[in-house]
Order: sequence, then C-alpha cells, then structure tokens
Amino acid sequence: MDISTQEMGLSVGEAATRVGLTTYTLRWYEQEGLVAPVGRDSAGRRRYTESDVNWLVLLTRLRRTGMPVRDMRRYAELARQGDRTLGARRALFETHRARVLARMAELTEDLEILNYKIDVYRRAEEEQA
Repeated sequence: MDISTQEMGLSVGEAATRVGLTTYTLRWYEQEGLVAPVGRDSAGRRRYTESDVNWLVLLTRLRRTGMPVRDMRRYAELARQGDRTLGARRALFETHRARVLARMAELTEDLEILNYKIDVYRRAEEEQA
C-alpha cells in the first residue's frame, strides 16, 4: 500500500476482503462493540487504518479458534481501558488457550480414528486386488 492509500485508509469492502470477512460481518462486529469507532472520510464513509485491520485480524483469529462473542466483546472492552487491564486480558487469553488446547486434543483423537479407518479400507482394497 502506498502512502496515499495509507493516509486514506481502506473502505469497508477493502478491509473486509483483507481480513477475510464479508462486509456484513465487519459491520456486525462494529455493532457488537468489537471494533472501536472507525474514522471516516470527508464524505462520511468508513476508512480503516492499518491498526484497525490488525485488530480485525486478531478478532478473526479469536473467532476462528472458537472464542465466544461475549468473550471477544469483553476483551475489546478491556483493551479499550488500557494497560490497567493487562492482567485481565492475559487471564482471558489463558482461559481461551486452555479451551483451544482441549479442542486440539479432541481433534487429534478424531484424526487418529479417521487414519485408522483409512488404513482399514486401504488394506481391504489391497486384499481385493
């Protein structure tokens, strides 16, 4: 992105595309209080900065890892309060990390069963040949 684009920022559509969201979802994130008010250009259109996009990337990762929207909202509220909430934000992320690790363990078990069944079918096909 060149300097003039950085100064202007990204439109709703450009920002949504950049982070892999639909414009509807991006606007929903704003309505839910997950995104701080975004700057606007002289025509009143939203313009997203690099900082806004980085925040959206974090939100999409949190959502993709299964963080409930209420926890995402809580995190956004804490982040807006500044450094005095560092401990609370860390605790929120530690709790979420524990859930992610538990889900990864479940998925690993599920994958082992899939691999077992694939091997069973492969052997059965080889015996037929």
